[in-house]
Amino acid sequence: MKEAVYILCALASALCALLLFRGNQLRPSRLLLWSTICFAGLAVNNLLLYIDLALLPNTVDLSIYRNVLTTGSVGVMLYGLIWDAV
Repeated sequence: MKEAVYILCALASALCALLLFRGNQLRPSRLLLWSTICFAGLAVNNLLLYIDLALLPNTVDLSIYRNVLTTGSVGVMLYGLIWDAV
């Protein structure tokens, strides 16, 4: 059941990224671009979470890569909020 939640979270993040990208195509905005990049990174993070916890054996640990990706994604969003929303 938890594997389904991981996949659904990845799909929801990817859908958010897609909708933000489409909105950015209709009305270009740098804040929409930063949000798109953030949600695309979070979608990849959720996909890595599924691969790490459901598909790979317990000897392989992708948590460092997932944490770096999450930190980078949220950092991009924070950068966009600070520099483009002011």
